[in-house]
Amino acid sequence: MKYSSIVGAARVGLGLLCTIALAAPAVAYESVLYEKTSAYSTVVVTDEGGGLRALRFGRDGVRQSLVKRGDPEYLGLPYARTVMTGLALCDEPRRILVVGLGGGTLPAFLRKRYPEAAIDAVEIDPEVVFVAKQYLGFREDARMRAHVADGRKFIEDVARPYDVIFLDAFGSDAVPPHLTTREFLAAVRRAVAPGGVVIGNIWARESNRLYDSMVRTYREVFDELFVVRASGSGNRILIALPRQQQISREEIVQRARSVSESRGFKFDLGSLFEEGYTPADGDGSGGRVLLDADLARERAQ
Repeated sequence: MKYSSIVGAARVGLGLLCTIALAAPAVAYESVLYEKTSAYSTVVVTDEGGGLRALRFGRDGVRQSLVKRGDPEYLGLPYARTVMTGLALCDEPRRILVVGLGGGTLPAFLRKRYPEAAIDAVEIDPEVVFVAKQYLGFREDARMRAHVADGRKFIEDVARPYDVIFLDAFGSDAVPPHLTTREFLAAVRRAVAPGGVVIGNIWARESNRLYDSMVRTYREVFDELFVVRASGSGNRILIALPRQQQISREEIVQRARSVSESRGFKFDLGSLFEEGYTPADGDGSGGRVLLDADLARERAQ
């Protein structure tokens, strides 16, 4: 997932990336269980102690995923709980797509709490899929599959829409640029059902110079957009709808709380949305619409 293009604008110093992480700050760990350099990154699995294991990109990389083996309901990273707030805006999802497998925490949690749903997880790096299965407890079954593919190509080829699409693909330091453009998000909109929801995970403005441009691009493509801060992390969750739906913050909180209760979540989605809703951050007026043409020009330089 390394591209020269506009990643340069999105990157920040390594020191900052180690303190404001996609998932959590890099911390001391007990041991390295697995390490291998793939075509996309150096994939590392660490023993975090207390029955926890983490997926990192590089030994000093932040925790991309944190799992407790044998407990698919464990969502140890703040963003992983906050992304679930988007479920409040979709009635009983039957088809779910997760772009970016990581350690498999999101699809495993969804499989546990939505056992009737079909779940597809897409990951470009086969090494990540390997460690998710061999070291992090991810298991495929008849209703949950992992696909080794570029998330964009997979979405562009979708024939049957999904009710929920999670966009959670990260390289070691940024969302891959080709997964940020208007053309990509237009394909995502085509791949989601009219009554469905798209849930994106991006870095906050403090560590992402393209933050406002990413938000503006979402607003360009989708009819409604809500921005939720993941408490205790540097993540912002973008909840996008392919329809106009006038709904108050209070109503979303109530719906989110209802989802938590009906599905037996161990945390309250209503509180997460209520505490994290950040309308000012969702403006995006200081950014520009990101285009495939920008990437082509950057690559040509």
